[in-house]
Amino acid sequence: MKVLYFHQHFSTPNGAVGIRSYEMARRLLARGHQVTMVCGSYGGGETGLALPFINGRRRGTVDGIEIVEFDLAYSNSDGLVKRAMTFVKFALRSIGLALTEHYDLVFATTTPLTAGIPGIFARWLRGKPFVFEVRDLWPELPKAMGVIRNPLVLGALSMLEWASYRSAHRLIGLSPGIVEGIAHRGVPQERIALVPNGCDLGIFAGEVQPWRPEQVKAGDLLAVFAGTHGVANGLDAALDAAAELKRRGRDDIKLLLIGQGKLKPALQARAQREALEGVVFHDPVNKAHLAGLMAGTDVGLQVLANVPAFYFGTSPNKFFDYIAAGLPVLNNYPGWLAGMIRDNQCGFSVEPESPHAFADALERAANDRAAVKEMGKRSRELAEREFDRELLANRFVDWLEGVKR
Repeated sequence: MKVLYFHQHFSTPNGAVGIRSYEMARRLLARGHQVTMVCGSYGGGETGLALPFINGRRRGTVDGIEIVEFDLAYSNSDGLVKRAMTFVKFALRSIGLALTEHYDLVFATTTPLTAGIPGIFARWLRGKPFVFEVRDLWPELPKAMGVIRNPLVLGALSMLEWASYRSAHRLIGLSPGIVEGIAHRGVPQERIALVPNGCDLGIFAGEVQPWRPEQVKAGDLLAVFAGTHGVANGLDAALDAAAELKRRGRDDIKLLLIGQGKLKPALQARAQREALEGVVFHDPVNKAHLAGLMAGTDVGLQVLANVPAFYFGTSPNKFFDYIAAGLPVLNNYPGWLAGMIRDNQCGFSVEPESPHAFADALERAANDRAAVKEMGKRSRELAEREFDRELLANRFVDWLEGVKR
């Protein structure tokens, strides 16, 4: 079958962001299907297309995936209004493709929630099968974070969420809490599948050249956060821990924050103002270069703001990259990932908003490197046993193929 796949933030492995959609598309190709990927231009992403835009779009084939890229630049550093307008423009242009392209099934993945709009049109105006993947619960998360407060906007998003769920023949949730949230909106459980983010073992568990930034000495414990520096990520918690480590005189522990985002300049300014020499900032890197960094790292940092909606309603890419690389994970909020870390003894789970607990965990890691290595081995075992991307991608394709039966 031919799948029309909508993901506004799509990237190949040459980009510095998540590649779930790329890997899922490649698995569809391997099973004999065709894929047309529809996306925008995402900051940190890389579609692989180099031709100029004509009438606001460009089209080409990368690694067997036909890609339609709209000339709609998006960055996490953009303001709320600009981001919202980009989401709406992408949805409107996507509707045009949903109504004119030749395809057998439409698949759409969030974020944003507006990604479901072309699927709604495909379902009701063309009678096409529609599968909707939910990566974050909207509008629950932005409401809980206080990012969106306008009741009219929240009401409109809630209606769109309901319409997307009810229009989809099948849905996919990336975490147990997301699956539960979809079901809570009245969708029968038999129409929902759990397909979490996966581990790219071929990238992170292969032979790579380890590297560290020059600010990190050979004997230092290196803890890395690799992801967006935004409001949701709560990275002030990492700086709070660094300040506590500085008070304790632990200059042998370095926290590397690699990525980009709206709050990065403010975080850098704070680190400079407080002379937090244990914090190192780095630009984003592609997956292959990130794998080399992970090979030279001791601990992966899974940090989020203390928002209860995050506890079970997210499935962060970085967590799965860490365990694929065989790193113990330091997690600072409750939920399903914290439980997984405890159950598998593959890292540290500390209470939120506690610089002392965060710093204590890093000190334990620095003081017992043998224990850290054992945790890392258990992380890799967990990755191979439950989150191998190839196994999860096959489950994904089975779920899509079942719509056509």
